[in-house]
Amino acid sequence: MKSAKTWGVVGGGILGMTMALRLAQRGQRVTLFESAAQLGGLASEWQLGDVVWDRHYHVTLLSDASLRNLLRELDLEEQIRWVNTRTGFYTDGHLHSMSNSLEFLRFPALGLVDKFRLAITILHASRLGEAAELEDIPVETWLRQWSGARTTEKIWLPLLRAKLGNNYRKASAAFLWAIIARMYAARRSGLKKEMFGYVPGGYARILRALRLKLEQAGVNVAPGHRTARVLTTPGGEADITFANGHRETFDHAVLTVPSGAAADLCPGLTSEELGKLRQIQYQGIVCASVLLKKPLADYYVTNITDPGIPFTAVIEMSAMVDRREFGGNALVYLPKYVAPDDPMFELSDEQIRNRFLVALAKMYPSFRNEDVLAFNVSRVHQVFAIPTLRYSRNLPSMFTSSPAIQIVNSAHIVNGTLNVNETVQLAERVVPELLSRANSIRRAGYAVA
Repeated sequence: MKSAKTWGVVGGGILGMTMALRLAQRGQRVTLFESAAQLGGLASEWQLGDVVWDRHYHVTLLSDASLRNLLRELDLEEQIRWVNTRTGFYTDGHLHSMSNSLEFLRFPALGLVDKFRLAITILHASRLGEAAELEDIPVETWLRQWSGARTTEKIWLPLLRAKLGNNYRKASAAFLWAIIARMYAARRSGLKKEMFGYVPGGYARILRALRLKLEQAGVNVAPGHRTARVLTTPGGEADITFANGHRETFDHAVLTVPSGAAADLCPGLTSEELGKLRQIQYQGIVCASVLLKKPLADYYVTNITDPGIPFTAVIEMSAMVDRREFGGNALVYLPKYVAPDDPMFELSDEQIRNRFLVALAKMYPSFRNEDVLAFNVSRVHQVFAIPTLRYSRNLPSMFTSSPAIQIVNSAHIVNGTLNVNETVQLAERVVPELLSRANSIRRAGYAVA
Protein backbone atom coordinates (compact mmCIF):
# COMPACT_ATOMS: atom_id res chain seq x y z
CA MET A 1 0.00 0.00 0.00
CA LYS A 2 1.27 3.47 -0.83
CA SER A 3 2.12 5.70 2.09
CA ALA A 4 0.52 8.66 0.31
CA LYS A 5 -1.67 9.27 -2.67
CA THR A 6 -0.56 11.27 -5.67
CA TRP A 7 -2.56 14.34 -6.65
CA GLY A 8 -2.44 16.40 -9.83
CA VAL A 9 -3.93 19.84 -9.22
CA VAL A 10 -4.86 21.61 -12.47
CA GLY A 11 -4.85 25.40 -12.20
CA GLY A 12 -2.25 27.48 -10.37
CA GLY A 13 -4.41 30.33 -9.13
CA ILE A 14 -4.88 31.09 -5.43
CA LEU A 15 -7.38 28.22 -5.13
CA GLY A 16 -5.09 25.63 -6.69
CA MET A 17 -2.04 26.89 -4.81
CA THR A 18 -3.81 26.77 -1.44
CA MET A 19 -5.28 23.32 -2.08
CA ALA A 20 -1.91 21.97 -3.21
CA LEU A 21 -0.26 23.34 -0.07
CA ARG A 22 -2.85 21.87 2.28
CA LEU A 23 -2.75 18.47 0.56
CA ALA A 24 1.04 18.36 0.78
CA GLN A 25 0.97 19.41 4.44
CA ARG A 26 -1.28 16.40 5.07
CA GLY A 27 1.28 14.00 3.66
CA GLN A 28 0.10 13.78 0.06
CA ARG A 29 2.36 13.89 -3.01
CA VAL A 30 1.21 16.82 -5.12
CA THR A 31 2.01 18.30 -8.52
CA LEU A 32 0.54 21.70 -9.35
CA PHE A 33 0.01 22.45 -13.05
CA GLU A 34 -0.54 25.94 -14.46
CA SER A 35 -0.94 26.79 -18.15
CA ALA A 36 0.62 30.25 -17.81
CA ALA A 37 4.31 30.88 -17.23
CA GLN A 38 3.55 32.29 -13.76
CA LEU A 39 1.32 31.24 -10.89
CA GLY A 40 -1.46 33.33 -9.41
CA GLY A 41 -4.24 33.40 -11.98
CA LEU A 42 -6.43 36.46 -11.38
CA ALA A 43 -4.09 37.48 -8.55
CA SER A 44 -0.95 37.51 -10.71
CA GLU A 45 1.16 40.61 -11.27
CA TRP A 46 2.39 42.42 -14.36
CA GLN A 47 4.57 45.31 -15.50
CA LEU A 48 3.19 48.84 -15.87
CA GLY A 49 5.96 51.03 -17.15
CA ASP A 50 8.61 50.78 -14.44
CA VAL A 51 6.13 49.45 -11.85
CA VAL A 52 5.24 45.84 -11.02
CA TRP A 53 1.82 45.46 -9.39
CA ASP A 54 -1.34 43.36 -9.44
CA ARG A 55 -3.01 42.68 -12.79
CA HIS A 56 -6.42 43.12 -11.12
CA TYR A 57 -7.42 45.07 -8.03
CA HIS A 58 -7.46 43.35 -4.64
CA VAL A 59 -8.02 44.49 -1.09
CA THR A 60 -7.81 42.77 2.29
CA LEU A 61 -10.44 43.46 4.93
CA LEU A 62 -9.97 43.20 8.68
CA SER A 63 -12.62 40.48 8.63
CA ASP A 64 -10.82 38.35 5.99
CA ALA A 65 -9.83 35.69 8.50
CA SER A 66 -8.88 32.93 6.06
CA LEU A 67 -6.62 35.15 3.97
CA ARG A 68 -5.02 36.72 7.04
CA ASN A 69 -4.30 33.25 8.48
CA LEU A 70 -2.57 32.26 5.24
CA LEU A 71 -0.58 35.50 5.22
CA ARG A 72 0.42 34.84 8.83
CA GLU A 73 1.70 31.43 7.77
CA LEU A 74 3.77 33.19 5.08
CA ASP A 75 5.13 35.68 7.65
CA LEU A 76 3.33 38.50 5.85
CA GLU A 77 0.30 39.19 8.04
CA GLU A 78 2.17 41.63 10.23
CA GLN A 79 3.30 43.47 7.10
CA ILE A 80 -0.25 44.46 6.14
CA ARG A 81 -0.80 48.21 6.12
CA TRP A 82 -4.31 49.20 7.16
CA VAL A 83 -5.87 52.34 5.74
CA ASN A 84 -9.11 54.28 6.11
CA THR A 85 -10.35 55.06 2.61
CA ARG A 86 -12.98 57.30 1.03
CA THR A 87 -15.77 56.37 -1.38
CA GLY A 88 -17.02 58.35 -4.37
CA PHE A 89 -20.22 58.19 -6.39
CA TYR A 90 -20.57 59.44 -9.96
CA THR A 91 -24.16 60.06 -11.00
CA ASP A 92 -25.96 62.51 -13.29
CA GLY A 93 -22.63 63.80 -14.54
CA HIS A 94 -21.30 64.78 -11.11
CA LEU A 95 -18.85 63.27 -8.65
CA HIS A 96 -19.96 63.08 -5.01
CA SER A 97 -18.25 61.91 -1.86
CA MET A 98 -20.12 59.13 -0.03
CA SER A 99 -17.63 58.46 2.75
CA ASN A 100 -19.73 59.11 5.85
CA SER A 101 -23.29 59.46 7.07
CA LEU A 102 -23.43 63.23 6.62
CA GLU A 103 -22.31 62.97 2.98
CA PHE A 104 -24.90 60.26 2.44
CA LEU A 105 -27.64 62.55 3.77
CA ARG A 106 -26.46 65.32 1.43
CA PHE A 107 -26.41 63.04 -1.64
CA PRO A 108 -28.62 64.91 -4.15
CA ALA A 109 -29.67 61.98 -6.37
CA LEU A 110 -32.11 60.64 -3.75
CA GLY A 111 -34.75 62.17 -1.56
CA LEU A 112 -34.85 61.71 2.19
CA VAL A 113 -37.34 58.83 2.04
CA ASP A 114 -35.29 57.13 -0.69
CA LYS A 115 -32.16 57.40 1.46
CA PHE A 116 -33.98 55.98 4.44
CA ARG A 117 -35.17 52.99 2.44
CA LEU A 118 -31.67 52.47 1.00
CA ALA A 119 -30.20 52.47 4.51
CA ILE A 120 -32.89 50.07 5.74
CA THR A 121 -32.17 47.73 2.82
CA ILE A 122 -28.47 47.57 3.64
CA LEU A 123 -29.10 47.21 7.36
CA HIS A 124 -31.62 44.41 6.81
CA ALA A 125 -29.29 42.51 4.47
CA SER A 126 -26.37 42.89 6.87
CA ARG A 127 -28.39 41.29 9.66
CA LEU A 128 -29.52 38.24 7.71
CA GLY A 129 -27.59 35.24 8.98
CA GLU A 130 -27.74 33.34 5.70
CA ALA A 131 -29.01 33.82 2.17
CA ALA A 132 -30.65 30.48 1.39
CA GLU A 133 -34.14 31.98 1.26
CA LEU A 134 -32.92 34.82 -0.97
CA GLU A 135 -31.85 32.35 -3.67
CA ASP A 136 -35.51 32.02 -4.68
CA ILE A 137 -36.07 35.77 -5.14
CA PRO A 138 -34.90 37.77 -8.18
CA VAL A 139 -32.60 40.55 -6.99
CA GLU A 140 -34.66 43.28 -8.68
CA THR A 141 -37.88 42.04 -7.06
CA TRP A 142 -36.24 42.05 -3.63
CA LEU A 143 -34.76 45.53 -4.12
CA ARG A 144 -38.04 47.07 -5.24
CA GLN A 145 -39.70 45.60 -2.16
CA TRP A 146 -37.12 47.00 0.27
CA SER A 147 -35.68 50.09 -1.41
CA GLY A 148 -38.64 51.26 -3.50
CA ALA A 149 -38.85 52.12 -7.19
CA ARG A 150 -36.79 55.31 -7.28
CA THR A 151 -33.81 54.01 -5.32
CA THR A 152 -33.86 50.79 -7.30
CA GLU A 153 -33.94 52.63 -10.64
CA LYS A 154 -31.50 55.37 -9.65
CA ILE A 155 -28.92 53.43 -7.65
CA TRP A 156 -29.29 49.67 -7.56
CA LEU A 157 -30.06 48.79 -11.19
CA PRO A 158 -27.18 50.85 -12.65
CA LEU A 159 -24.82 49.16 -10.21
CA LEU A 160 -26.21 45.72 -11.00
CA ARG A 161 -25.96 46.34 -14.75
CA ALA A 162 -22.40 47.52 -14.28
CA LYS A 163 -21.47 44.25 -12.55
CA LEU A 164 -23.71 41.76 -14.38
CA GLY A 165 -24.93 43.46 -17.56
CA ASN A 166 -28.36 42.20 -18.56
CA ASN A 167 -27.62 39.04 -16.60
CA TYR A 168 -28.72 40.90 -13.47
CA ARG A 169 -32.23 39.71 -14.41
CA LYS A 170 -31.06 36.14 -13.77
CA ALA A 171 -29.42 36.86 -10.42
CA SER A 172 -30.99 36.16 -7.06
CA ALA A 173 -31.11 38.50 -4.10
CA ALA A 174 -28.37 36.37 -2.53
CA PHE A 175 -25.89 38.12 -4.84
CA LEU A 176 -26.44 41.49 -3.19
CA TRP A 177 -26.60 39.95 0.27
CA ALA A 178 -23.14 38.45 -0.24
CA ILE A 179 -21.62 41.83 -1.14
CA ILE A 180 -23.19 43.58 1.85
CA ALA A 181 -22.38 40.71 4.22
CA ARG A 182 -18.67 40.86 3.44
CA MET A 183 -18.48 44.60 3.99
CA TYR A 184 -20.31 44.30 7.30
CA ALA A 185 -18.49 41.20 8.58
CA ALA A 186 -16.12 43.20 10.76
CA ARG A 187 -18.96 45.17 12.31
CA ARG A 188 -20.81 41.96 13.14
CA SER A 189 -17.68 40.69 14.90
CA GLY A 190 -17.49 43.79 17.09
CA LEU A 191 -15.07 45.99 15.15
CA LYS A 192 -16.35 49.53 14.91
CA LYS A 193 -14.96 50.34 11.48
CA GLU A 194 -13.90 48.28 8.51
CA MET A 195 -10.49 49.14 7.11
CA PHE A 196 -8.76 48.16 3.89
CA GLY A 197 -5.31 46.64 3.83
CA TYR A 198 -2.54 45.60 1.46
CA VAL A 199 0.83 43.91 1.66
CA PRO A 200 3.69 46.16 0.50
CA GLY A 201 4.92 44.73 -2.79
CA GLY A 202 1.41 43.59 -3.71
CA TYR A 203 0.47 40.08 -4.76
CA ALA A 204 3.82 39.60 -6.48
CA ARG A 205 5.32 39.39 -2.99
CA ILE A 206 2.52 37.18 -1.67
CA LEU A 207 2.78 34.77 -4.59
CA ARG A 208 6.56 34.49 -4.26
CA ALA A 209 6.17 33.59 -0.60
CA LEU A 210 3.37 31.12 -1.34
CA ARG A 211 5.35 29.40 -4.10
CA LEU A 212 8.32 29.06 -1.76
CA LYS A 213 6.01 27.56 0.86
CA LEU A 214 4.70 25.07 -1.73
CA GLU A 215 8.19 23.98 -2.70
CA GLN A 216 9.24 23.63 0.94
CA ALA A 217 6.17 21.40 1.49
CA GLY A 218 7.32 19.16 -1.37
CA VAL A 219 4.87 20.29 -4.04
CA ASN A 220 6.16 19.89 -7.60
CA VAL A 221 5.28 23.25 -9.17
CA ALA A 222 4.85 23.01 -12.96
CA PRO A 223 3.94 26.25 -14.75
CA GLY A 224 3.71 26.28 -18.54
CA HIS A 225 1.64 23.06 -18.61
CA ARG A 226 -1.64 23.50 -20.48
CA THR A 227 -3.99 20.59 -19.80
CA ALA A 228 -5.74 19.11 -22.84
CA ARG A 229 -7.66 16.16 -21.40
CA VAL A 230 -8.32 14.32 -18.13
CA LEU A 231 -9.57 10.74 -18.33
CA THR A 232 -9.88 7.78 -15.97
CA THR A 233 -7.64 4.77 -16.60
CA PRO A 234 -8.98 1.20 -16.41
CA GLY A 235 -7.21 0.96 -13.06
CA GLY A 236 -9.18 3.89 -11.65
CA GLU A 237 -6.45 6.53 -11.83
CA ALA A 238 -6.56 9.99 -13.40
CA ASP A 239 -4.67 10.32 -16.67
CA ILE A 240 -3.78 13.94 -17.54
CA THR A 241 -2.74 14.74 -21.11
CA PHE A 242 -1.14 18.10 -21.84
CA ALA A 243 -1.26 20.22 -24.97
CA ASN A 244 2.28 19.18 -25.92
CA GLY A 245 1.31 15.50 -25.79
CA HIS A 246 2.97 14.76 -22.44
CA ARG A 247 0.94 12.54 -20.08
CA GLU A 248 1.02 11.91 -16.36
CA THR A 249 -1.03 9.63 -14.13
CA PHE A 250 -2.19 10.34 -10.57
CA ASP A 251 -4.41 8.71 -7.99
CA HIS A 252 -6.51 11.89 -8.11
CA ALA A 253 -6.84 14.93 -10.34
CA VAL A 254 -8.41 18.11 -8.99
CA LEU A 255 -9.45 20.65 -11.61
CA THR A 256 -9.81 24.26 -10.45
CA VAL A 257 -10.60 25.70 -13.90
CA PRO A 258 -14.03 27.23 -14.76
CA SER A 259 -16.88 24.74 -15.03
CA GLY A 260 -17.30 24.88 -18.80
CA ALA A 261 -13.58 24.37 -19.32
CA ALA A 262 -13.67 21.43 -16.90
CA ALA A 263 -16.44 19.86 -18.97
CA ASP A 264 -14.33 20.21 -22.11
CA LEU A 265 -11.33 18.61 -20.39
CA CYS A 266 -13.29 15.64 -18.99
CA PRO A 267 -15.31 14.06 -21.84
CA GLY A 268 -15.56 10.79 -19.91
CA LEU A 269 -18.02 12.20 -17.37
CA THR A 270 -21.72 11.46 -17.72
CA SER A 271 -23.90 13.59 -19.99
CA GLU A 272 -25.79 14.82 -16.92
CA GLU A 273 -22.55 15.95 -15.26
CA LEU A 274 -21.33 17.69 -18.41
CA GLY A 275 -24.68 19.42 -18.79
CA LYS A 276 -24.60 20.73 -15.22
CA LEU A 277 -21.06 22.00 -15.62
CA ARG A 278 -21.92 23.82 -18.84
CA GLN A 279 -25.06 25.43 -17.42
CA ILE A 280 -22.99 27.51 -14.96
CA GLN A 281 -23.02 31.03 -16.41
CA TYR A 282 -19.98 33.25 -15.99
CA GLN A 283 -19.28 36.95 -16.17
CA GLY A 284 -16.04 38.17 -17.73
CA ILE A 285 -14.00 41.33 -17.36
CA VAL A 286 -12.05 43.79 -19.44
CA CYS A 287 -9.91 45.72 -16.96
CA ALA A 288 -7.51 48.57 -17.68
CA SER A 289 -4.63 49.40 -15.35
CA VAL A 290 -3.59 53.03 -15.73
CA LEU A 291 -0.41 54.48 -14.27
CA LEU A 292 -0.78 58.25 -13.88
CA LYS A 293 1.51 61.10 -12.92
CA LYS A 294 -1.00 62.34 -10.36
CA PRO A 295 -4.16 61.14 -8.53
CA LEU A 296 -7.70 61.62 -9.83
CA ALA A 297 -9.84 62.27 -6.74
CA ASP A 298 -8.39 60.24 -3.85
CA TYR A 299 -11.41 57.89 -3.54
CA TYR A 300 -10.44 54.22 -3.30
CA VAL A 301 -13.62 53.25 -5.14
CA THR A 302 -15.95 55.47 -7.16
CA ASN A 303 -19.24 53.79 -8.02
CA ILE A 304 -20.76 54.83 -11.33
CA THR A 305 -24.43 54.99 -12.30
CA ASP A 306 -24.02 57.19 -15.37
CA PRO A 307 -24.76 55.03 -18.48
CA GLY A 308 -22.39 57.10 -20.61
CA ILE A 309 -19.27 55.84 -18.79
CA PRO A 310 -17.79 52.71 -20.44
CA PHE A 311 -16.35 51.15 -17.27
CA THR A 312 -17.96 49.82 -14.11
CA ALA A 313 -16.09 51.84 -11.50
CA VAL A 314 -12.90 53.74 -10.83
CA ILE A 315 -10.60 51.93 -8.39
CA GLU A 316 -7.90 54.37 -7.35
CA MET A 317 -5.42 51.99 -5.79
CA SER A 318 -3.04 54.80 -4.88
CA ALA A 319 -5.74 56.22 -2.58
CA MET A 320 -5.00 53.20 -0.38
CA VAL A 321 -1.48 52.09 -1.31
CA ASP A 322 1.52 54.31 -0.57
CA ARG A 323 2.41 56.00 -3.86
CA ARG A 324 6.05 55.13 -3.29
CA GLU A 325 5.03 51.60 -4.37
CA PHE A 326 4.31 53.15 -7.78
CA GLY A 327 7.41 55.33 -8.04
CA GLY A 328 5.53 58.33 -6.69
CA ASN A 329 2.80 57.95 -9.32
CA ALA A 330 -0.87 57.01 -9.07
CA LEU A 331 -2.43 53.67 -10.10
CA VAL A 332 -6.04 53.39 -11.24
CA TYR A 333 -8.07 50.35 -12.34
CA LEU A 334 -10.97 50.78 -14.76
CA PRO A 335 -12.94 47.49 -14.82
CA LYS A 336 -15.79 46.66 -17.18
CA TYR A 337 -17.71 43.46 -16.39
CA VAL A 338 -19.13 41.84 -19.51
CA ALA A 339 -20.53 38.54 -20.77
CA PRO A 340 -17.89 36.06 -22.03
CA ASP A 341 -18.95 36.64 -25.65
CA ASP A 342 -19.19 40.45 -25.42
CA PRO A 343 -17.82 42.32 -28.48
CA MET A 344 -15.63 44.37 -26.14
CA PHE A 345 -13.21 41.45 -26.02
CA GLU A 346 -12.50 42.04 -29.70
CA LEU A 347 -11.49 45.68 -29.24
CA SER A 348 -7.81 46.50 -29.45
CA ASP A 349 -5.92 48.00 -26.53
CA GLU A 350 -5.81 51.30 -28.39
CA GLN A 351 -9.59 51.34 -28.94
CA ILE A 352 -10.20 50.64 -25.25
CA ARG A 353 -7.64 53.25 -24.26
CA ASN A 354 -9.35 55.93 -26.37
CA ARG A 355 -12.82 55.14 -24.99
CA PHE A 356 -11.70 54.99 -21.38
CA LEU A 357 -9.56 58.12 -21.44
CA VAL A 358 -12.38 60.16 -22.98
CA ALA A 359 -14.60 59.03 -20.10
CA LEU A 360 -11.94 59.86 -17.51
CA ALA A 361 -11.69 63.38 -18.92
CA LYS A 362 -15.47 63.68 -18.62
CA MET A 363 -15.46 62.57 -14.99
CA TYR A 364 -12.33 64.48 -13.92
CA PRO A 365 -11.87 67.87 -15.64
CA SER A 366 -8.28 68.12 -14.35
CA PHE A 367 -7.27 64.89 -16.09
CA ARG A 368 -5.02 65.15 -19.16
CA ASN A 369 -3.97 62.41 -21.56
CA GLU A 370 -0.34 63.37 -21.04
CA ASP A 371 -0.73 62.28 -17.39
CA VAL A 372 -0.86 58.64 -18.56
CA LEU A 373 2.46 56.83 -18.09
CA ALA A 374 1.21 53.29 -18.85
CA PHE A 375 -2.07 51.74 -19.97
CA ASN A 376 -2.44 47.94 -19.84
CA VAL A 377 -5.57 45.93 -20.65
CA SER A 378 -6.44 42.57 -19.08
CA ARG A 379 -9.14 40.40 -20.66
CA VAL A 380 -10.61 37.41 -18.83
CA HIS A 381 -13.66 35.72 -20.35
CA GLN A 382 -14.72 33.83 -17.21
CA VAL A 383 -14.15 35.56 -13.88
CA PHE A 384 -17.05 34.63 -11.59
CA ALA A 385 -20.19 32.53 -11.77
CA ILE A 386 -23.48 34.42 -11.89
CA PRO A 387 -25.58 33.50 -8.81
CA THR A 388 -28.75 32.55 -10.63
CA LEU A 389 -32.01 31.59 -8.93
CA ARG A 390 -31.74 28.43 -6.81
CA TYR A 391 -28.01 28.46 -7.49
CA SER A 392 -26.85 26.16 -4.68
CA ARG A 393 -29.45 23.55 -5.61
CA ASN A 394 -28.29 23.44 -9.24
CA LEU A 395 -24.56 23.54 -8.54
CA PRO A 396 -22.59 20.51 -9.80
CA SER A 397 -20.98 18.37 -7.14
CA MET A 398 -17.24 18.65 -6.59
CA PHE A 399 -17.10 14.85 -6.72
CA THR A 400 -17.72 13.33 -10.13
CA SER A 401 -18.79 9.86 -11.29
CA SER A 402 -15.08 9.08 -11.58
CA PRO A 403 -13.58 8.63 -8.08
CA ALA A 404 -10.27 9.87 -9.50
CA ILE A 405 -11.54 13.23 -10.81
CA GLN A 406 -12.72 16.14 -8.67
CA ILE A 407 -13.75 19.57 -9.94
CA VAL A 408 -13.47 22.47 -7.46
CA ASN A 409 -13.61 26.05 -8.68
CA SER A 410 -14.88 29.49 -7.71
CA ALA A 411 -18.40 28.46 -8.74
CA HIS A 412 -18.43 26.54 -5.45
CA ILE A 413 -18.29 29.81 -3.52
CA VAL A 414 -21.99 29.71 -2.66
CA ASN A 415 -23.69 32.88 -1.48
CA GLY A 416 -20.38 34.68 -1.41
CA THR A 417 -18.42 37.02 -3.65
CA LEU A 418 -15.30 36.20 -5.62
CA ASN A 419 -12.36 37.54 -3.64
CA VAL A 420 -9.10 36.09 -2.35
CA ASN A 421 -10.44 35.47 1.16
CA GLU A 422 -13.43 33.46 -0.09
CA THR A 423 -11.11 31.53 -2.42
CA VAL A 424 -8.74 30.58 0.39
CA GLN A 425 -11.71 29.72 2.59
CA LEU A 426 -13.06 27.37 -0.11
CA ALA A 427 -9.71 25.57 -0.34
CA GLU A 428 -9.48 25.18 3.43
CA ARG A 429 -12.99 23.72 3.58
CA VAL A 430 -12.62 21.37 0.61
CA VAL A 431 -9.27 19.68 1.28
CA PRO A 432 -10.49 17.67 4.32
CA GLU A 433 -13.48 16.55 2.23
CA LEU A 434 -11.19 15.45 -0.61
CA LEU A 435 -9.01 13.41 1.73
CA SER A 436 -12.00 11.87 3.50
CA ARG A 437 -13.51 10.82 0.18
CA ALA A 438 -10.15 9.47 -1.04
CA ASN A 439 -9.82 7.36 2.11
CA SER A 440 -13.37 6.06 1.69
CA ILE A 441 -12.62 5.09 -1.89
CA ARG A 442 -9.46 3.27 -0.81
CA ARG A 443 -11.31 1.31 1.87
CA ALA A 444 -14.07 0.42 -0.57
CA GLY A 445 -11.52 -0.74 -3.13
CA TYR A 446 -12.75 1.50 -5.93
CA ALA A 447 -9.30 2.74 -6.86
CA VAL A 448 -5.71 1.61 -6.72
CA ALA A 449 -4.39 2.30 -3.18
